[in-house]
Amino acid sequence: MGSTDFYPEEGPVHEAHVDSFSIDRHPVTNAQFARFVYAAGYVTVAERPLNPADYPGADPADMVPGDLVFAATPGPVDLSDWRQWWGWG
Repeated sequence: MGSTDFYPEEGPVHEAHVDSFSIDRHPVTNAQFARFVYAAGYVTVAERPLNPADYPGADPADMVPGDLVFAATPGPVDLSDWRQWWGWG
């Protein structure tokens, strides 16, 4: 795990252990995942605060929850009412 080829915060290269886990046999749709998030109160990885200890040397300004898949909004977004995005609210 890790890299020495791109950004300093990607290092150092090291071995990591992944505990056993289960996985569904079938794909999960976005709508199914949204129902799970709503029912369980699940907070996605992209919404969780980052622990600076996990990213030694990273710029603190970069230590914010986020996702590279989505385009930036013109301003802050209220993530507490995401149900409206799925037409549930």
